[in-house]
Amino acid sequence: MTSLLRKLARVLGLVTGLSLAATAPAMAQLGGEPRADVQLVADQAQVAPGMTFYAAMQMDMQPGWHVYWQNAGDAGLPPRLIVEETSSVPADAIGEFLWPLPELLLVAEDQIMDYGYTRRVVLPFPITVPQDATGTFRLDVEADYLICETICIPETAFVSLILPVGPAREDAAGGGLIGEWIQKVPTAFAGEAAFDASEAPWTLSLKLPGGFPDGAQIRYFPFQHEIRHVAAQPQRVGPEGASLRLTPSRSGMVPETLAGVIRVDAPGAEPVGFEIFAAQGAVFPGTDDTDVVPARAALAPEVIGLGHLMVLAGLALLGGVILNLMPCVLPVLSMKAIGMVQAAATGHAGEVRAHGLWYTAGVIVSFLALAGVILAIRTPAEALTLGFQMQNAPTVAILTLVMFAVGLWLMGFFELGLSIQNTGSGLASRGGAMGAFFTGVLAAVVGAPCVGPFLAVALGAVMTQPAPAVIAVFFAMGLGMALPFLILSFVPGLHRLLPKPGSWMETLKQAFAFPMFLTAAWLLSVLVSLAGAAAAGWTVAGATALVFAVWLARQGGGVRRAVAAVALAAGFIYPAMQANVPAPAVAGSGEALFDGSYGEAAWSPELVDSLIAEGRPVFVDFTASWCASCQVNKMTTLKTRRVREAFEAADVAFLVADFTQKDPVIAAELQRRGRAGVPMYLWYPAGESEPQILPELLSQDLVLGLLTGR
Repeated sequence: MTSLLRKLARVLGLVTGLSLAATAPAMAQLGGEPRADVQLVADQAQVAPGMTFYAAMQMDMQPGWHVYWQNAGDAGLPPRLIVEETSSVPADAIGEFLWPLPELLLVAEDQIMDYGYTRRVVLPFPITVPQDATGTFRLDVEADYLICETICIPETAFVSLILPVGPAREDAAGGGLIGEWIQKVPTAFAGEAAFDASEAPWTLSLKLPGGFPDGAQIRYFPFQHEIRHVAAQPQRVGPEGASLRLTPSRSGMVPETLAGVIRVDAPGAEPVGFEIFAAQGAVFPGTDDTDVVPARAALAPEVIGLGHLMVLAGLALLGGVILNLMPCVLPVLSMKAIGMVQAAATGHAGEVRAHGLWYTAGVIVSFLALAGVILAIRTPAEALTLGFQMQNAPTVAILTLVMFAVGLWLMGFFELGLSIQNTGSGLASRGGAMGAFFTGVLAAVVGAPCVGPFLAVALGAVMTQPAPAVIAVFFAMGLGMALPFLILSFVPGLHRLLPKPGSWMETLKQAFAFPMFLTAAWLLSVLVSLAGAAAAGWTVAGATALVFAVWLARQGGGVRRAVAAVALAAGFIYPAMQANVPAPAVAGSGEALFDGSYGEAAWSPELVDSLIAEGRPVFVDFTASWCASCQVNKMTTLKTRRVREAFEAADVAFLVADFTQKDPVIAAELQRRGRAGVPMYLWYPAGESEPQILPELLSQDLVLGLLTGR
């Protein structure tokens, strides 16, 4: 047993070590000075007299800090180089920076928007070597820049580029880096551009042969300050291109030409930029036909610092502990409780510890895998939310069948490996270890879509952060979820508080099967919303195949067991295939799901604005059929007669944002409010344009208190 425990401890130690190692690079950058590491690089290792080559200023910023584009936006200053007298090249031999495509830097909501760069930027510029250069070429410069986080600090760095003079010889590493960033410099727009300033907002019309890619989000970055930088730029598209609505600045000046850069974020592709010069003129036909769902595609997320990350990890740890009390996880914990009692029945503390370690490993590995999936599939143009896996019909179909199969196991239809009770004592069976690990995996899979207390803030803040931060918070969340059972396994004497096994155990085990069957039924209703009744029917057929496979395997015989294995595989695979109905993210899918039986109307940003203008208070429920916490809040609070009558008396507009299916508008609103998923509840008091964000767990008194101001 000691050897087994050591192996298990090593596994968990490795998982922990890998997670901490992944976060180490981010943490290492957070301390020390300066706030940007500045150096000069060149595409040549040796330069010839009279030649022109490219050098670049490379800036690596600490997390959370940024520098500015050539037009800083509402505030800020762009970096510049000041040539020192010790240089062997005159200042006029150095060309201007080539500015890579910038990011949006939202400094203050609805007030200040800047343009710039986070993490790293490389600014290439050409240099011409003097004709009479000999010996050594030297460029000494003072890099002068403003770097900002929550405060702005002017910094300088004295850097040099020293190269031998002789036959030209390339520097592969420097040339590769500079070439990579030159590729990010906006190129000339291949189409035509014009802007109509006859009324506000102005319309920037972009005509492009063949139009822009489907789903592309476009943002205009001006070279000057003719427009309000912080204002949204509503987009419309057509077969011949696209158009943007631009809010003019308060100066009221209308330029003859709008000059700047457009950034195009297309799904599944790197953002690209084009330089445009738009003269005043009419909107081109075919560029202004259909509204496009707004997205925060080019908005650079603020990179959090070490202190903030530690707070979020602490919230995730606490939220993971509380997750054990959420409705979606409770059915699975019955399996864990039975396993703990069985392990304690052996009388060996090592048995209980092994069980706790395997369970913890299953939970943490699952949460790290979920973090990996999020990092792999998230894109700048799409807001990713927790629970995305529950918007995938094949996943829901398989999870339904897993819950049904667990119910069959609890009822005693089959056994998962050798029962610990039957061993009397000694080592845990392989089935027991794997059973504990599987229980951890299942608890994590079922619990992950639940955004409980503390988790909403932690996950909402970290979903757009660099990989180390995402991994750290998900690791803390998994550790928190496993922590109660891990403590129960390792604290001396605690496991003795568990009841002794007996005949009651089998009865309780069978009773726990019914919550699993109810969970499967609930997931089946979710599947209907995602893929229709046919997919649900095939899933019921799959459940029948599972029962048939269990029955046939119990008959014994090699042939029967082979047929049972085929039936078992088919029972899982075929329903998942039938549920694989293409369901891309569609704006307004929440409105399509609204049937009037719950709430006054389907939520939309435009409807909220309209209701606020009417002076009505507004309550918005961001929900989904796969969110168990959402359903509990409905039954205990939002659907009760007391709350409904109070809402009606106060003329509250009760809106529903149904996130059962992917909806980019709802996803963007969740991201805007700093939430990783549903539930989310917004309360707009009468006349207020900004909402209060309510807790994830509601009570009738809390909701009714909104109406009285308590």
